[in-house]
Amino acid sequence: MKVSRTASLAAVVVVGAMSLTACGSDNNGSTTTASTIDCATGDLKGAGSTFQKNIVSEWIKSYGDACSGATLDYQGIGSGAGIKQLGEGTIDFAGSDSTMKPDEQSAADATCGSPAVHLPVTAGGIAVAYNLPSVKDLQLSPKTLAGIFQGTAKTWDDAAVKADNPGVTLPSTAITAVHRDDSSGTTKVFSSFLAATAAADWKLGADKELSWPAGVQGAKGSDGVSQAVAAAEGGITYVEKSYVDGSTALAAAKVQNSAGEYAELDSGPVSEALAGATTDVKGQDIKVKIDFTAVKGDAYPITAVSYEIVCSKGKDAAKAKLLKSFLAYAVGDGQKSAEDAGYAPLPDSLAGQVATAVTALS
Repeated sequence: MKVSRTASLAAVVVVGAMSLTACGSDNNGSTTTASTIDCATGDLKGAGSTFQKNIVSEWIKSYGDACSGATLDYQGIGSGAGIKQLGEGTIDFAGSDSTMKPDEQSAADATCGSPAVHLPVTAGGIAVAYNLPSVKDLQLSPKTLAGIFQGTAKTWDDAAVKADNPGVTLPSTAITAVHRDDSSGTTKVFSSFLAATAAADWKLGADKELSWPAGVQGAKGSDGVSQAVAAAEGGITYVEKSYVDGSTALAAAKVQNSAGEYAELDSGPVSEALAGATTDVKGQDIKVKIDFTAVKGDAYPITAVSYEIVCSKGKDAAKAKLLKSFLAYAVGDGQKSAEDAGYAPLPDSLAGQVATAVTALS
């Protein structure tokens, strides 16, 4: 796999504030596990983004292996549901692929008793995943995607699809477009991309939930949409890359970026897109904005940053200590598992900013 070596994109940042500490010991007190993790004990519950679920599951396993006495649980229920549960105080952190709306921020702040902050923890491309065995190298422009997900392009040999794929034999198979029917940060990113790059054709707006037209099917979560498309020849959806990597039935289309290039979804092109992102840092709150209309070269255009949303000051000291330890691992050594899990490591500069914000949590 070719990885971009853009200067601002180093794969891993080790959190300098974390001491080299032995996290586990046997009953005789001898060290059994050496790690860069400053381990904490207790239990944490998180929920939200299904986009980040696979890498968070990997981090939880690795952290638990290194740190005895720590129990972490993360449920992929969708970004909107995770944010809602954080505002209700039923979880300790929320995963989200989009930042909170003002009313969501107010609810989270009130429950926290302190500002709730956004901490980017992972990044990746949103795949346009399709099930069309006879077509191995599909290309799709934003305008064509707008037609497909609004139900106006109905078969795979539609003129718009043909125009994107000159010389390719396309079947007359019916298109089955599948969208997320839960409150989804992935939907927010995908619809924001179309709203920005196919403004004249995309009529559904940009949000975590949309009023989809009749004929476009819904399914819950990343698991749901990927399984629905895998079961239906001619299906297409938008989903985090790892769900395509783990399926024999799905392939990821190349997507046309604002430079006119059909970009492949891989860690290098995702990193290229992240290199052009802007970061808004206000204290511990870090928000990343990708300008979908300014994606250059072979950068993959539908790229997302996924956040953990946490209380800047925890009400429970033990939980706050464990959350701080886990997040420090996630944005430090945890980034090493990004590519193998189907994600892209955070850019070096961004990871450093997040590491600083994590050390300031209390």
